[in-house]
Amino acid sequence: MEKQYSKNGSNELIQLLEEMNREGGFPISVITDAQGLAIASAADDGMNADRQSAVVAFIQKTAVQVAKQLGFAGSEEISLVDMDGKHLICRSFKANNFDLILSVMIPDRATSYRRVTSAAIKKIITIWSNYWK
Repeated sequence: MEKQYSKNGSNELIQLLEEMNREGGFPISVITDAQGLAIASAADDGMNADRQSAVVAFIQKTAVQVAKQLGFAGSEEISLVDMDGKHLICRSFKANNFDLILSVMIPDRATSYRRVTSAAIKKIITIWSNYWK
């Protein structure tokens, strides 16, 4: 049974993440700001969105430091992969000059994610533009 949401920006983001997770086979996804504050999330039972947000914040801080050391302009995507092939993808993007991060847990190496997350990022930017200026 699908959840029913009232129409507002936060609910639209949650619904979008739920749809993306179903399409991509992802157990959890979170949208955070650049400091790791969770804005919206969707997760299977047993998955912890708050913990993923905290990890994203730590990864983002580390990535900024590494980028400065290497003279990079910034990072578009960061991937953390474990020995079993499960990985966390953090994709940075801007929506109306707000720095946002879409993080997604990928269950295994065989699961593709770029097409699904790229489409979701475009939709997030549209939703953001409709509700937050």
